[in-house]
Amino acid sequence: MEDFLYQPQRQSSIGILILFVDTVQKWGRGLWPIAVIWLFKFDELNKVYLLLGSILVVIIIGIVAYLKYLNFTFYLDKENEEFIISEGILNKTKTIIQLDKIQQVDINQSLIQRLIGVYELNVDTAGSAEKEGKIKAISHSLALALKGRLLESDKKTTVLSEEQVVLETESAEKDSFIKISFLSLLKVGITSNYVKTLGLILAFFMTVYENSKNFLAESEFKEEQFDAYVAQRSVISSIVLFFIVMFALVLIINLLRVVFKYFDYKVAKQNGSLLLTFGLLSTKNTIVKPEKVQITTITSNYFQKKMNILEIKIKQATSSDKENSKTVIEIPGCNKTEKEAIFDLLFGKIPQKGVVLKPNYRKLVFSIFLSMVLPTVAFFAFAKYIQPAFFDYAYGVLLYLLFVGVIVYFGFQNNRLYINNDFIIKQVGAWDIDNMIIEPSKIQAITTSQLFWHKKADIGSIIIHTAGGNLAFQLGDFSTVKHYVNLWLYKIETSNNNWM
Repeated sequence: MEDFLYQPQRQSSIGILILFVDTVQKWGRGLWPIAVIWLFKFDELNKVYLLLGSILVVIIIGIVAYLKYLNFTFYLDKENEEFIISEGILNKTKTIIQLDKIQQVDINQSLIQRLIGVYELNVDTAGSAEKEGKIKAISHSLALALKGRLLESDKKTTVLSEEQVVLETESAEKDSFIKISFLSLLKVGITSNYVKTLGLILAFFMTVYENSKNFLAESEFKEEQFDAYVAQRSVISSIVLFFIVMFALVLIINLLRVVFKYFDYKVAKQNGSLLLTFGLLSTKNTIVKPEKVQITTITSNYFQKKMNILEIKIKQATSSDKENSKTVIEIPGCNKTEKEAIFDLLFGKIPQKGVVLKPNYRKLVFSIFLSMVLPTVAFFAFAKYIQPAFFDYAYGVLLYLLFVGVIVYFGFQNNRLYINNDFIIKQVGAWDIDNMIIEPSKIQAITTSQLFWHKKADIGSIIIHTAGGNLAFQLGDFSTVKHYVNLWLYKIETSNNNWM
């Protein structure tokens, strides 16, 4: 197998079906408007031409999929320590990935891939927010063997055979030291992601509403009839019903998302790293190396604390300043003991909160001005000079101020920066409390700033830059900040950590 990996090879031949489905999806995203037009004008179309056209499109997609398979090769360059992927039909591309720059290698399996017995291998480095290398259809044994080679950081590491790599991985999966139960997933599903899920639901309903208006405008539907019907309904009962429906939808969607995504979640130890496997319809297998971890976040809220569960998010190096949810590794439903076991492997110790920095009261005042005063003034100005009918909804302003006021206050109360010799912990959040942990030796750069009107109060801001993102803290004690900045800069210069 060692010699085999160093020779250019193609994906599994059955993978042509995967490439066919992938091509259909890509073409579908670009041609769906035409398909919609055909659907609405189906009765007017010539059925023979439509059938022949459909067959021709399928044949063309099949040819494209086969050419993609034929022109896709991958291999390891032993001399240069590189992983090389060649692909393309007309425009040929060659992706060269240095082995020592690889951050993560995932082995995934979608429902279709599971049905035909192949796996997808994704290679990620710090050079892009996207996956640099993707192999969509290879056998499980080859995926494990290739993954083992790609993650060998030391060139002198003993090279294992394919069978040894497979046995080692399967043994690690069986000896998982953490298994997230189905009950824990249910707890996570009903206690997390309220805002995100609610936003998606509202966006969906807004889209449906706009489309419905366009449809009704073109139909013979009388708007006056609809208004008369609505007027007969109680406003209070309608609002209560709306919130009940929205709450039920949020819970159901969260539960389904968590269960389908994280079903049978297992955490195992493999060669000093974390081996994670999870998924119901689409399974994922990935490794987290402690030296590659940049930011580790613990998330919990009031209900999760009562249920003794929390979520851990691990972020490794990326070239994007914006957090990409697809690059964040999540471990949901851990209890306190499991969290400590994971941290003991990642850090060699349990991170402790040391010296605490609190933001100055000016931070709260500024947040109130931006999120409460300005929107309120804008609403009443709009109602007075542009649309007086908006005064009928003035009661909504009170609800808005109450809701946002609570969020701003608790957000300020929970905004803290904890510092000790080995860790920096940024705490933030109003309901879901995030504790973001970084090690000073993995800091890339530090930015401090102080406005001239803050000098007398001795307050200022700091941004800590890492390869996994930035950590910012505003309006803290500036003398204390400068003292620790000097200490961190010294640790950066004297550290030999190979976090890349």
